[in-house]
Formats: sequence, structure tokens, C-alpha cells
Amino acid sequence: MLKAGVLGAGHLGKIHLRLLQQSDKYELVGFYDPFTENAQKVADEFGYKLFDSVEALIDAVEVVDIVTPTLSHFDCAKQAIEKGKHIFIEKPITNTVLEAEAIRTLASQHHVRGQVGHVERFNPAFVAVKDLIDTPMFIETHRLAEFNPRGTDVPVVLDLMIHDIDIILSVVNSKVKSVHASGVSVISETPDIANARIEFENGCVANLTASRISMKNMRKSRFFQRDAYISVNFLEKQSEVVRMKDVPEKPDEFAMILQNAEGVKKQIYYDNPEVVANNAILDELESFADAIKNNTTPIVSLRQGTEALRVAHQIIDCF
Repeated sequence: MLKAGVLGAGHLGKIHLRLLQQSDKYELVGFYDPFTENAQKVADEFGYKLFDSVEALIDAVEVVDIVTPTLSHFDCAKQAIEKGKHIFIEKPITNTVLEAEAIRTLASQHHVRGQVGHVERFNPAFVAVKDLIDTPMFIETHRLAEFNPRGTDVPVVLDLMIHDIDIILSVVNSKVKSVHASGVSVISETPDIANARIEFENGCVANLTASRISMKNMRKSRFFQRDAYISVNFLEKQSEVVRMKDVPEKPDEFAMILQNAEGVKKQIYYDNPEVVANNAILDELESFADAIKNNTTPIVSLRQGTEALRVAHQIIDCF
């Protein structure tokens, strides 16, 4: 079991503490949170050991789980890495791309592993179909949320859209060619709703919409590729695959068949892949433990977290 400690005991930090304690791959050593009153309350309620400084916690563990506000990610990660500790760091990896690049360099120099908390990679609806998404040429995503004051210190791109940016970059095997976007501030000082169009060198186009002032929650992505359409509902944990194949010699009488202008006929097949229920946060934490033990690249590497942040800032720069 890897000795782990958590920096930050807010809403998400408390979830990480509970799951690390449950996991048989980690030994939860304790946590640190600078907000003394909240920290003591969490320690009293759940019995976790409360450290009196970031340094003390880092010294006591092998893995540092950074669940602090984004502005402090860089400083926390730098301190941990320089003491030879592996880091799990919540998304976005850091506040700026320069900071993210510095973290990557430090991790390489100190031979430690790092994983970024892009939890949608572990969403069972995406896991069920990710291997079927091979050459998408058009992608459309909608991530809409009801207003919540928590998270409004950053643009909606870094708060919500970055989840979809990471998913898209993980399935499109091509470099970003251009980015166009627009955003509007409605309630916050930073944009609350944004739309972006990402064009890739291989011709793939992704259209992303994110809002944190919607009347209802929605987290859907649709992937279009040659002879297939794949839909992922991250919120409802459902997936759908629609394939088009050449019509067999003797099609079923109930078969859905399309014919194009050239007379080519295709049969439509519907599939709802089995979605295996899981705890995505526990899975991402335990996958990181496996990467450390097996000396392999984490599923969401520091490089991938950096690239998602880079595209996110390209979108923000369009506003």
C-alpha cells in the first residue's frame, strides 16, 4: 500500500479522503488544509490525521493528492516533487501553461509520476465505447450546469469545458490546427457560457459548448466517424453506437436500410454497450497507484493535462 496524503479538504478533498481510506492500494496518512476551522471539523468528524503544514504532510507520505484551488496547484506540486513524491493533481493541472510545463520538467528530473484528475476518462459510459472511437471527424459536446458559486473564480472553460477538451484530445490522433471561440459573462467576472470550435490537422472538427448558468444539467458528447456514430451521456452513464454496414444478401425484414444517391445501400445497426457501474474517482486514484507500482505512464499523464490546459487557454484567449 502506498502512503498517501491529501492537500485540501473542501468538497472534493473530502471525497478523495474517504476513497483513499477505502482503497486497498493506499494507506491514508492524513491531510492538510490551511482553513483551520474547516480542517479541524473534518478531522473531528471523520478521524483523519490533521497535519499542521504542507511540508509536514509531504514528508510523511509517498503520494501527495492535491485537491486545492487551482491557483495553489503549482506551489503544492513543486514542493512535493522536489521531495521525491508522486503527485495526483486535480484538473486543471495548474493555472498557466508555463506552470504546467515546469511541473512536467520537475517530475522528469526527480523521476516521479504524476496524474491529472480528468475524471471523465473513467466515466463508465466513456470507458464502454472509447476503443470504438478510432477516427472521429466531427465531435459535438454539451456540458451544461446549473449555477453554483463554487468554481466561479475561473472561466467556465477551465471549470467545465476542460473535461471535454481532454476527452477530445485523447481520441483525436492529430495536432490542433486552429481554435475559434466566444464567451459571455452573465453572473461572474469571468465567462459563464462559452462555445469553441477546434480544428485539427487531420480535418477533424470539434464543436464544444459549456455553460454554468443553465436551467438543467447536461453532459453529452457525440462522435461521428466513417460508418459510425457514437453518443456518450456522461451524466446518465449511457452510451449508444450506431453503425452502418453493407447490406447483407438477405437482410432481415425489419432491417433499417438507407440508399444514397449513387445507389449504395447501407444497413443501420444499433448497439447499447454494457456500461459497468463504477466509482470514477476511486478508479482514477487506483489507476495512479498501479502506474506507480508498475512504472508505467498514468492514464491521464502530466503531458496530457498540460495539452488540455494549453487548448483551454487558446480558447480563453479568443474572448
